[in-house]
Amino acid sequence: MKKVRLQRFEIAFCCFVLALLAGSLFMNSGRASSAAKAAGLPQGQAATIYCASDDGHRHGCPVDTRGGVELVRQKSGDRCIFDRTWGYDDRGIWVDRGCRADFLVGQVAWDGFGEGFNVYCSSDDGGRETCPVDARRGVRLIRQRSGSPCVLGQTWGYGPRGIWVDRGCRADFRVAGDWTAKAAALVYCASDDMHRHGCRVDTHDGVYLVRQRSGSDCIFGRTWGFDREGIWVDRGCRADFEIVDRREEEWRDWDDRPNREEHRDRDDQRDRDDRPPY
Repeated sequence: MKKVRLQRFEIAFCCFVLALLAGSLFMNSGRASSAAKAAGLPQGQAATIYCASDDGHRHGCPVDTRGGVELVRQKSGDRCIFDRTWGYDDRGIWVDRGCRADFLVGQVAWDGFGEGFNVYCSSDDGGRETCPVDARRGVRLIRQRSGSPCVLGQTWGYGPRGIWVDRGCRADFRVAGDWTAKAAALVYCASDDMHRHGCRVDTHDGVYLVRQRSGSDCIFGRTWGFDREGIWVDRGCRADFEIVDRREEEWRDWDDRPNREEHRDRDDQRDRDDRPPY
């Protein structure tokens, strides 16, 4: 009888230990998930989401947008213009005024500079910095470099003037766009010998960086910029640039002036769009 009781006690004790271990694993899994969410890291595989404003009104499509969103295919006759007829927040993607399109969300594989249309943007001094890129079809964070977290809407985001980073966020971003079709119009400018070089081009309406090709980072105001003479690059920066031309139809609906209310940069912590763009 004593032996039977001892065996029952041992079985009960083992079950108790297993239950404790299972609970510990569950708690740790929850903490890891919460940590990933707090760091703004994209979760899940890349997926294409269709979102439509069939009746001309605003509609939302719930999806995880922490890694950013890019418009990959417009399907409507009505134009899909970022922050006017489409955009996103922490609840998902929204569309309005007849915009219908496919959007890409989820993880993006890092394929290195020179392969994808990737750019680097950094808040080295802990302050807010703006990196001029063409963000009309969306931007996604693909590789965080900083110890400080890059959280969409808090320490990074984008608007008509490009990508902005804040509070020590340093990361590589993918710039969405139909760059294959625009390849002939892009301007390549290189500092192959690590010295400053200029590329003469009309910069009257502005210039956007769309693809860094070099291992040396292309940082606006430090290793690249533009003036009335054209684009300049320095210290090994090699990149493809897009020239803005307001006379072309594609740019008429894109206004990067900071005083336009409908083009507020996405920042759920504070509004500093009254600052100069660069």
